[in-house]
Amino acid sequence: MKNLFLNLAVLIPVLFLSSCGISDESLEQKAQRIHDEVLTIDTHCDTPMYLKMEEFDIGKRNNREEGGGCVDLVRMKDGGMDAMFWAVFTGQGPRDEEGNQRVKAEALEIIDSIKSAVGRYPELANICYEPTDAYSNEKEGKRSVYIGMENGYPIGTDLGMVEVYYDLGIRYITLCHTRNNDICDSSTDKKGPEYDGLSEFGEEVVQEMNRLGILIDVSHISDSSFYDVIRLSKTPVIASHSCARALCDNPRNLSDEMLKSLAKHGGVIQMCIFTDYVKEPEPYPARDSAFAALREKFKDFNDLSDKEMEQARKEWSALQREYPRKLANVSDVVDHIDHIVEVAGIDYVGIGTDFDGGGGVEGCRDVSEMGNITLELVKRGYTQKEIEKIWGGNFMRVFKEVRSFQK
Repeated sequence: MKNLFLNLAVLIPVLFLSSCGISDESLEQKAQRIHDEVLTIDTHCDTPMYLKMEEFDIGKRNNREEGGGCVDLVRMKDGGMDAMFWAVFTGQGPRDEEGNQRVKAEALEIIDSIKSAVGRYPELANICYEPTDAYSNEKEGKRSVYIGMENGYPIGTDLGMVEVYYDLGIRYITLCHTRNNDICDSSTDKKGPEYDGLSEFGEEVVQEMNRLGILIDVSHISDSSFYDVIRLSKTPVIASHSCARALCDNPRNLSDEMLKSLAKHGGVIQMCIFTDYVKEPEPYPARDSAFAALREKFKDFNDLSDKEMEQARKEWSALQREYPRKLANVSDVVDHIDHIVEVAGIDYVGIGTDFDGGGGVEGCRDVSEMGNITLELVKRGYTQKEIEKIWGGNFMRVFKEVRSFQK
């Protein structure tokens, strides 16, 4: 009996402390634990544009405020970012033989630069090709770098180039960018639609991407092009960096009907954190005029030499400092996630930041701050299972299905 009382004397204080929540995690601790435990994937960044700059080294911690961009392998680790798709971006240029040859050479050079840059740091990261690669690298504490192609312009009118890029490691292709190309209409071409959706060649491209197991990316394409892709593709598709149009009325974003159609087809929208697509910007005439002049000076950043592009980036960064815009914040980003979940469901949303292409919001200005998105999700009551889906599970489901289709 004496031993029983002694045991109770020890047990009661422990139970009391537990009931008071002493051993409970704080929201910050819970968010950090979840962020560390789930596989995190960002499906779109434009970091390869920095690889040509001599002062930029992806194996070192660069300073965003000093022109060092938003992403490097060190800051990926800092932010618990396991995997990213780095974009082979090419601005839309002339659609003739000379233009097509030039852009093919440019795309091949960018692919090579990504592989070379990552290859210098095998202890930090690997180039990846399959969904399983990211999980293997995560176990080894390495970052995973996949390669996507933003704008199908480098395909030109040669269907065989789709397989060439596939063999080089391209695992998604954004069919177009800000202007129409030989594949489809863009959502933002000032000249308006050219095909009212996919061209006949574009339909062949979609079928070839299905055959090879390449993800079809519908970000940037027009509504008509989107519905043509949904009708034609035999596999689910992705929007690698897009937002909800209902919350920010921009043609680059997806309407509720498009979200429902994407989900019905089994696809996923990767939530973009580019302020212009997250929240309608407040008027800032001086900034607008300065950037309009810069775009005119550099031909809307199309058909530029390496030297011209580097100068354009420097002047762009200088204007950003001179005319700082009011950014959207992490809460605004998660408002979009909430909306997409409500309209399409928890299984059809992910994250594609568009870092180094304009992406970045208050609270998540570069890849080192990605955990703040997880914290906001935790604050809003999302479970670990739901957060795991948002951070990579949903995208991996689509990626695996697309890759298995061709086998």
